[in-house]
Amino acid sequence: MRNLKIIGYGKDKGNKILMFGKNKRHRMDKHQSHFTMSKTAIDQALEKCSLTIEDMDLIVFASAIGYQPIPCSAALISREYGTRKPIPCMDINTTCTSFISALDTVSYLIDADRYKRVLILTAETASLGINPKQKESFELFSDAAAAFIIEKATERASGVLYGLQQTWVEGAHDTEIRGGLSSMHARHYNEETEDDYLFDMKGPKVLRLVAKKVPDFITLLEKESGYSLKDIDMIIPHQASRALPLVMAKLGVPEEGYMNYVQEYGNMIAASVPYMLALALDEGLVKEGSKVLLFGTAAGLTISGLILLI
Repeated sequence: MRNLKIIGYGKDKGNKILMFGKNKRHRMDKHQSHFTMSKTAIDQALEKCSLTIEDMDLIVFASAIGYQPIPCSAALISREYGTRKPIPCMDINTTCTSFISALDTVSYLIDADRYKRVLILTAETASLGINPKQKESFELFSDAAAAFIIEKATERASGVLYGLQQTWVEGAHDTEIRGGLSSMHARHYNEETEDDYLFDMKGPKVLRLVAKKVPDFITLLEKESGYSLKDIDMIIPHQASRALPLVMAKLGVPEEGYMNYVQEYGNMIAASVPYMLALALDEGLVKEGSKVLLFGTAAGLTISGLILLI
């Protein structure tokens, strides 16, 4: 086990509520921005552990959507706080599973004593890039941010028990934004290419690939970790879509064994998993000693799983 503990966490979401039937979606209002949601989440996390940004040894921005292409978004967050010491900053992006990838990666650095205390921030603004012509995705996404502060655990056993990530590249173009960087630079933007700069998802195709790959992924995770899903107290999945119950049912997970808040919150991209983890801690769904599986699918097609002992 890679020893670490959560010492602070915070979250924020869009204040503007949109209803699509029974589904509630949270989008930024005119007073919010990517930065304001980020700062609210970080401030809550810092307050919980009575620390300041200067007490961090590393800042990681783990999101699909950055503030700008250069520099890394973590550096811009550090600048927003006016940090005086040269805290190392980095971004980790595996789209919707970015937080899981970041926590898995950082756990090695903490366990090896490279860093003592790390801030991981995930902040997503899906509303800025969804395509109103694609009803399925336009009605699915919400804006949100979540921040976690972790450090090495010394008093008791807690931390990462096992992590696994796999990517099947046949799904690489099923969920994408083609424009904006080098393959389709911003200078090529015009009315004819506008859709290439917005989120594009082939929902049914993605779901078929997920349904095909997830069972084998879970079988491998159980085999290599030594833990079965029955050993897990709570599964905290990416709130990818309303198909979540179908995926969980296929794995034999009962309704009480996982968090399903798609109707209340929608898909918060990479913020889904940390936001749900923060919510689970707030509501007592997980507590000290709980075994938790952070689990998600992402563009790529990527599937990630991380087993934590809280």
